[in-house]
Amino acid sequence: MQIRDLPYSDPGDPDVRSGPRFLFWLGRNQLGGQLKSLSWGLLHQLGIAGLPVTVGLAVQAVIDRSGGRLALAGGLIGALGVLIAVGDTMLHRTAVTNWITAAARVHQLLARKTAELGSALTRRVAAGEVVAVSTGDVEKIGWFVEALSRFAAAATALVVICVGLAIYLPSLGLMVALAMPVLALAVLPLLPRATRRADEQREKAGKATELASDTVAGLRVLRGIGGEELFLGRYRRASQEVRRAAVRSARMWALISAVQVLLPGILLISLVWYGATLARDGRIDVGQLVTVYSAATLMLFPLRHFEEIAMAYSFSRPSAQRAVRVLSLHRSAREATVEGVTPTGDLYDPASGLMAPRGRFTAVVCGDPDEAGRLAERLGGHAETGEEDEKAVAVAPSVLLGGVALDEIPLDAARAAVLVQDKDPVLLSGTLRELLDVPSSGLVTADAALEAARCGDVLSALAQASADNDGDPMRTRITERGRSLSGGQRQRLALARSLVTDPEVLVLDEPTSAVDSHTEARVAAGIAKLRQGRTTVAFASSPLLLDAADRVALVHQGTVVAVGNHRDLLRTEPRYRAVVTRETDEEAAATNASNGVGGVPALKSDDVPAMKNIEEVEERA
Repeated sequence: MQIRDLPYSDPGDPDVRSGPRFLFWLGRNQLGGQLKSLSWGLLHQLGIAGLPVTVGLAVQAVIDRSGGRLALAGGLIGALGVLIAVGDTMLHRTAVTNWITAAARVHQLLARKTAELGSALTRRVAAGEVVAVSTGDVEKIGWFVEALSRFAAAATALVVICVGLAIYLPSLGLMVALAMPVLALAVLPLLPRATRRADEQREKAGKATELASDTVAGLRVLRGIGGEELFLGRYRRASQEVRRAAVRSARMWALISAVQVLLPGILLISLVWYGATLARDGRIDVGQLVTVYSAATLMLFPLRHFEEIAMAYSFSRPSAQRAVRVLSLHRSAREATVEGVTPTGDLYDPASGLMAPRGRFTAVVCGDPDEAGRLAERLGGHAETGEEDEKAVAVAPSVLLGGVALDEIPLDAARAAVLVQDKDPVLLSGTLRELLDVPSSGLVTADAALEAARCGDVLSALAQASADNDGDPMRTRITERGRSLSGGQRQRLALARSLVTDPEVLVLDEPTSAVDSHTEARVAAGIAKLRQGRTTVAFASSPLLLDAADRVALVHQGTVVAVGNHRDLLRTEPRYRAVVTRETDEEAAATNASNGVGGVPALKSDDVPAMKNIEEVEERA
């Protein structure tokens, strides 16, 4: 895999049983790249290993006053220099390719899992942790994958050099060969403590990231209640804890580095002392001593890769574990078991008893907005789950569409059948045409969707802002999250985008909460007209939208307690009337005392439109 070939057409199915298994899976999927990097690394390392031999030959040639051997040694040194340069260049190229492609694979896996889980992801994993995994953790995982081949090349080179020295000059070569395993493994007793401190640092950094993410998300609210300084103080304390943990971790790694400098230094001093004694006694040549000393000196370079791989693994293992925690999540306790099925029919939620008949416009009234949001997500096939033994366990039965459980059909089929628009839809940056260019049935045009969502004023505003596009609003660029538009305009454009898709079932959570009453009445009529013959569910408490629905269901404490049309429920159901008319307890008690439970309440002037047809409201508008 080359960088130019990214992204992967299929990143694969990762082994998420543990962090180390995930790292092994990544390395196995990059076997070709790892072998390339290993080959170039061996060329580089063995080229370096050959330098002491040629230097020793050159020194001995000078001592023996042999011009021919000196010229041969010089030529060999030049050739080795070329091999070292080529090997180092290609090693760096292939190793960095392994890093980038591994990080890209993990990014694709995380993006795929995020798309699969949707809003359920942040209910089961903190948003800050997801950010930490997709940024810093991905980089650390890529670092380990990249360092693995360089470490393998360095270890192989060390074995070759030690064997070669033992054969070339046993009196000194065996000394070096016996010392190398000690030098390579001397840091192992320190690694567990260093790993624990590194884990502690990353855990504190993750908590600080979560705190920062949550604070930024709620910054406007914090400013409103004057809580900025409070949360700033909390983040400062969390930041200082991260700093102290980082210092503690750095001390351990500094100690490891010191050990890897001290012990090789002792080896070199011992080697020079013993070798000089042998050379003085005439038992070895000066050139042989220079060769062995140079080889031992150059062996310190591949030894550094042992420290690097230890650091890379200690940092990447917890990062891989966090990535596994996200990648092991599933949208439900059950995997898809029904293939090739696009269900149609009534939408039914067994947990609440909510029924949305096929082809009808059903409105749902909930006194608790959070309860309405959870029910809307459940209707989209995201069953509420808990965690038991690190596995998702459904706490509510799956929603049925035409008698088929949504969490038992493939995700693509479930998403095509049911579309949920939450109460805070996001508009991506781009032109209006790009915004409405979404997967759809093709039966609803962009113009029809914009008309149904009553986006005429939005189109006029975009046309005025599109001086470079001949006044074409469809070519006007919308800023990120639609910040150049008002809240009501953003909401209606998001509604038009949902209407264009024309799904079998469309679930809308408060689709008109940010518009005025006159526009709301026209939008409600537009939805009812455009979605005629399609199943539509709208969570709302506005009388204007409720009056446009074919049927209305009242959900109280998670259960449907009343079903009917808006006007009948307004007359007969006190709980419905309290939510829709914002009736206080005192007003409800007075109404019930004068008219009985089923009596008609005295409506305020603000509630009059709720008792009129939408057409009348439009005419009056």
